[in-house]
Formats: sequence, C-alpha cells, structure tokens
Amino acid sequence: MTGGGAGGGGGPSAAEGRPDAEYRIEDLAHASGATVRTIRAYQDRGLLPTPERRGRANVYRYTHLARLRQIADLLERGYTLASIKELLEAWDAGRGLGGVLGLVAEVQGPWTDEEAGRISRAELDTRFGSTQDDTAVDEAVALGVLERVPGKEDEFLVPSPQELSVAAELYAAGVPLSAISGHLRELRGQVEHIASRFLEFTTEHVFARYLGHSPPTDADAAEAASMVRRLRPLAQQTVDAELARAMRMFATRHLNHHLGSEALNDDSSPRPVLLPAGTVRSVQALVGPERVEAFVAAATEREVQARTLDILAASHPKGK
Repeated sequence: MTGGGAGGGGGPSAAEGRPDAEYRIEDLAHASGATVRTIRAYQDRGLLPTPERRGRANVYRYTHLARLRQIADLLERGYTLASIKELLEAWDAGRGLGGVLGLVAEVQGPWTDEEAGRISRAELDTRFGSTQDDTAVDEAVALGVLERVPGKEDEFLVPSPQELSVAAELYAAGVPLSAISGHLRELRGQVEHIASRFLEFTTEHVFARYLGHSPPTDADAAEAASMVRRLRPLAQQTVDAELARAMRMFATRHLNHHLGSEALNDDSSPRPVLLPAGTVRSVQALVGPERVEAFVAAATEREVQARTLDILAASHPKGK
C-alpha cells in the first residue's frame, strides 16, 4: 500500500497528491490535516465515501484526501456540515460547484474598494494628540477599527483607514475618544439593521428565484453571483443619498434651534414650500402655469390678512 501501508517506505508525503495513492486512516489524517476522529465522524455523516476494506484495515484513496480538503475549504467559507453534505451530494450527482463557489466568493469578498493599511503605535499616538491611551487602543481593537499584528506589539492593521481618519478628525475637533467609540457602536448597530433589511428586501424580490432550491444549480448560482455584483453598490448609494438628505434636514433644524426665533424672523430670503401636486394643477388650470407663484403668494397674503382681521375683531369688547 502506498502512502504508509505495510512496507510502504517513504511515508504519506511520498505518495501525497498521486491519483493512485492509498492511505491508512492515520496517513490520511496526516496528509489532510484532519484528525482520525474527524475522518470517522465525516464517514458516519455521509460526507466521505466508504473506504475499501482489506482484511482488518480500511484503505483510503486520493479521492478521500481531495474530499477532506474540499470540506475544509467549505468550512472556512462559513458553510455548515449539513449544507456541505448537500453541496457534495449535488457534486456527486453531476451538478457542478463552480457557480456555487463563485457565489460564495462574490458574497464573502470585499464590499469596498478601500484597501487596509498599517499604523505603528507611535503614529497612532501622534494622530490622537500624542497621548498614550491603552484603554482607547483596546476599545479600537474590540470594535475592529484596529487589529493587532501577531508578533508585533507596536504595529496594527487598519481595516478601514478612512474610518480611522474620521475618528482622528473628530478627536481633533474636540470629541472625546470615549464618545467616538460610543457613537461608533450605536452607528454600527443601526447600519447592520439597514444591511439586514436590504438583504431581506433583495432576497425576497431578486434572489429567491435563484436560491429557491438547495443547493442551487450551477447556472442559478452563477446568475445570482452576477446579480450580487450589480446590486452591491446600490446599498451604499442608497444610504449615501438618504444620509445626505437627513443630514441636511437635521443640520438645518439644529441650526435654526440654536440661532433662535429672532434670527429666523430677520431672514427675509424666500423659502421653498412644497404644495400637493393636485393643488398646483388646479392653480395652473385657473391662472396658467406662469402665474402659479404670484397667485399662491397673493392668496397666502390675503389669508393672513383675513385671519389678522378676525383676531382683531374677536379681541375687541362688544358694546352693551
């Protein structure tokens, strides 16, 4: 037996990768990185084909090694053993996994063009006021804004340099680090809710047709991957547009509040007023499109004057 059978000199590494290789279970475990116990568990769950029986020993082949590596790859991609079994059964039935794995790669790949960076502890301290705040660094690591580099205590990976720059600008503007961390935690929860709702929405109306059966066909999975590429930027574009609208609305509201009523009353500049479409059409039919603005202004002034007269009349004591 090659790869570790009786008298099979050279050990498993000499035969590993050969299509005709044969393994004892211990050699298969060594070649695959799985434990003997794991291999037996996979057999019991139907994830591995039954090995050939020779006397008192089980004989495994290269197909078993390839299957173990395939399972390990799918586990790293986030699949459960139950879903892996379904995929492998589809594979064994002649349905390809190329589309499915392409879909997984598309979903699990980067959702932004931003590239991660690195920063030293000295650079980090400089950007945040030259103060060595270990608590703040630990909080940043917990939030994922920074990631520690194994073996390098004074160096960090920065998944999103843009996010770190925002924090630095806020700190420079006077916002405490604790407030920045708290705001990020709150914001992250709200954004994750938005992402969840967007996925529910697109799954219901778009992806259900491709993922209605499990596992999806190779063609359906490939089409779904294409749709992911098309729809991926839409979520961010929608959030950007709505955030801009909301920021303008609330910033204006806050500014008006802090300026006070006197400053607002002194503002004589015209302001847009939204009117119902039906009202606009009625006025156009009455006076023509070019006179809508003048008519609305005159009607408003007349209404204000009429109400003023009513108030004055109501406040005058009647004679006995």
